Amino acid sequence: MKSSVLVARAVFPSVLDRLRGHFDVEANASDEPWDAAELRRRLQGKQGIFATGERIDVALLDACPQLRAVCNMAVGYNNVDVDACTARGIVVTNTPDVLTETTADFGFALMMATARRMAEGERFLRSGAWTKWSYDMLTGSDVHGATLGVLGMGRIGQAIARRGAHGFGMKVIYHNRSRLDAAIEADLGARYVDKPTLLRESDHLVLVLPYSAASHHAVGAPELALMKPRATLTNIARGGIVDDAALAAALRSGQIAAAGLDVFEGEPRVHPALLTLPNVVLTPHIASATVATRLAMANLAADNLIAALGCGPHAGRPPTPVNPGVLAGR
Repeated sequence: MKSSVLVARAVFPSVLDRLRGHFDVEANASDEPWDAAELRRRLQGKQGIFATGERIDVALLDACPQLRAVCNMAVGYNNVDVDACTARGIVVTNTPDVLTETTADFGFALMMATARRMAEGERFLRSGAWTKWSYDMLTGSDVHGATLGVLGMGRIGQAIARRGAHGFGMKVIYHNRSRLDAAIEADLGARYVDKPTLLRESDHLVLVLPYSAASHHAVGAPELALMKPRATLTNIARGGIVDDAALAAALRSGQIAAAGLDVFEGEPRVHPALLTLPNVVLTPHIASATVATRLAMANLAADNLIAALGCGPHAGRPPTPVNPGVLAGR
């Protein structure tokens, strides 16, 4: 008898076909997000979920005791209570690596758009306000030769640092929970500094750290106060890492020059103050949004689900488990 799985949001038809080759699949064809009660109802009798950010918490797990696999189509998994899953023998997986370069491309582009005031310039032009050239019209900050600060030096952080150092001659500094090997630092041309130094010295600060209780509001009013008045901040990590209200205040007062944000606290809601400010570039969580990358993410999540539920050539060995100890205990 086939296992049953739930696909919580719309996904590529080819990926659904792969899953249907192994499981009885209930798919959210309408792509309307379900509330917690509806998600619990839909998960009854299901052994696995192909998740795209749905909250998998203790209440849901207690209501769905047959669940054996939570496979997230994302690198981040702060939507999942991993400890609670582990205690129940539920494997959790994510989709690292396949989106590294695409996300780094976008992060660097967002940082450049922020530094060079591109969104402001487009709005200025479209509004009809461009009637003459002036020497100080929409002047921003140079990227080449500037100091790039990276907070969170994992795969994506290193890819951004590489673009800055090798492509734009930037001086790269970083802060991370653990320091990189000396050989990696040398290859990236990156210098490890403490967090206050990172904030004080960065011309362009890019946030790429994972979200956790410890990183909640890692950049708030005290941190913003340390930054240069001409500095920019770019967040492609997770909402909640930045205190959006404090950031809006800093942008309004000129404490920092500009920000580029692809993620937000409470998204898809955006702090209303950010929507009114000219010196912030806002994008709707699309750093990994190319067809090739999203398809690779979806296929990796499917690979994980197929293997986690004992199917396919890699049965019992999902490629990217978050809590691999669960597999050892099965």
